[in-house]
Amino acid sequence: MKFGRKSRTNAEPTATDADQTPVEAEADSGETVTTEAATTNAGPFDVADVDVENDGVERVDLGSILIAPAEGLELRLQVDESSSEVQSVLIAGPTGAVEVKAFAAQRNGDLWSDVRRQIASETARQGGTATEIEGAHGTELVCQRTVRSPEGTTTQQPSRIVGFNGPRWFLRATYLGRPAVSPDEAGSWEEAVASVVVRRGDGPMAPGEQLPLTLPPQARRVD
Repeated sequence: MKFGRKSRTNAEPTATDADQTPVEAEADSGETVTTEAATTNAGPFDVADVDVENDGVERVDLGSILIAPAEGLELRLQVDESSSEVQSVLIAGPTGAVEVKAFAAQRNGDLWSDVRRQIASETARQGGTATEIEGAHGTELVCQRTVRSPEGTTTQQPSRIVGFNGPRWFLRATYLGRPAVSPDEAGSWEEAVASVVVRRGDGPMAPGEQLPLTLPPQARRVD
């Protein structure tokens, strides 16, 4: 299983970052870890509802999130080098990507409704647009933002944001590229998101606080 890893210190991670340093995860035996997506589309799942030790699905354990990416996709992690904390998780392929983030939420709450309003407001403040549509998982948010490339040029970046309310957690999936503009072509990314298992933990957390992510111990840099 290949990883992309980009250093970040104080800046807020975003799903639009690129040019990440490759990192590869290896099993304890020294063999490269390969993973396949769960075949069901009923996820994401709570860890209490999945036998992660015995269900035969090999996942990358990031602490609060466990992922079994679909074949042909690459898991890219954005890491704060000073603390080794994972700040962003991106599942990328040749034509697009999806960023996944998990947050604490109230039990049986609907954090997604609040988050949609916040994202729409922030997008409008930045001069973009945010439109609600009905998708396979309920109400989604389609956004258009003007972004600046490293070369200094500007372009329109579309994104499609899907929210999942879980037991005391909320998962946000932000699709970029083809999965954002053509949901019918997002099968591999949808499967990767459906494979996610969220490990909320029992400690108290404020609703909306991002669940902590950790760098897998077997991850290593490669040239």
